[in-house]
Amino acid sequence: MSCRITPKFLVYALILIVYFAEMMTQEQKQNGVDAATSRTIRIGNANIGLIGLDVAINEAVDRNLGEAEAMDFLYQAIKDKNYIPAAMEEKYRVGLFKEFAKHLHGRSNLDDGLVFRIYGPGCVSCNGLQELVIEVLADMSIAADIEQIHDPDEIGRAGILQTPALMINNSLKSAGLLPTRAQVEQWIRDIHD
Repeated sequence: MSCRITPKFLVYALILIVYFAEMMTQEQKQNGVDAATSRTIRIGNANIGLIGLDVAINEAVDRNLGEAEAMDFLYQAIKDKNYIPAAMEEKYRVGLFKEFAKHLHGRSNLDDGLVFRIYGPGCVSCNGLQELVIEVLADMSIAADIEQIHDPDEIGRAGILQTPALMINNSLKSAGLLPTRAQVEQWIRDIHD
């Protein structure tokens, strides 16, 4: 017995595939699958990875919320998907609002101190860049936070196209190659003075 697949059967099969794909997409959106990406922000003196922050910020912008409403909305949206210690509630509210304001106005928060972000897959060059930054900071007797970001989604959201990349206080200083020691020292002097 031979089995024939007719063009009519293929059309019906394609319609079913499209239908089920659409149903799955709608179900994923309802269950918050789109919000599963994580983003690291500053909460108090710590860097915290939060799930669903980008989605919550975009929704707050779409709703055209005032400052107090936006802070409450963001806190509740993030609390639903992340663990927030009760003692840290106010710091989370402030940190989330800073991210919201940064999104709206494109401002960076220089009052949080010196923050170095090294973007890359964790290769030898990325590690070399981190060692260089640590050595320069130690020689200049300056305290700073240093983060290494390996997550491709986070790297893409930062607009990084080449690694290793160095960002100081949300300002991209180098991408694709290692800066010299003199360059790093000058960037720190420009910000610190």
